[in-house]
Amino acid sequence: MDIEIFPHRLLGADTTEKLLNNLEDIDGIKRMVIHGQRLPPASVKHPDRRTIVVKGEEIDLQVKTGRILLEIESEEVIENVKEVCEEVLPFGFNVHIGTFIRYQKTVTDEIKYGDDLKNIPAEMVGLTDQNAPLSERASIIKKNQ
Repeated sequence: MDIEIFPHRLLGADTTEKLLNNLEDIDGIKRMVIHGQRLPPASVKHPDRRTIVVKGEEIDLQVKTGRILLEIESEEVIENVKEVCEEVLPFGFNVHIGTFIRYQKTVTDEIKYGDDLKNIPAEMVGLTDQNAPLSERASIIKKNQ
């Protein structure tokens, strides 16, 4: 099951970092994806294009966060997510339930990646920006099991 957190405004780097870290503490979240407008290259020195730390791992923030997609284990997780969002997003947000993350490789993936498609791990399906350079596609932070 997927949910979408849609903040009522774009999030800065500090708010994105705080939200992701607080969400990371919730049991029952399998994957998190942040979506938003791409930030300019690092050479432009945009204030939100910086390294954030999530779960002790450094990640180069490359988007101005507009929405957060979560793959969750059960509906009980939604209330915990809303509590975190109320604390971190005082300006408001919406939570939508649906299917937002792809779970299977598609024909478009085959066209884009060609023979390299078989080398893409299953957990990366639906998480990458096909228009981004390979080095900027996604960061994976493994959960402690």
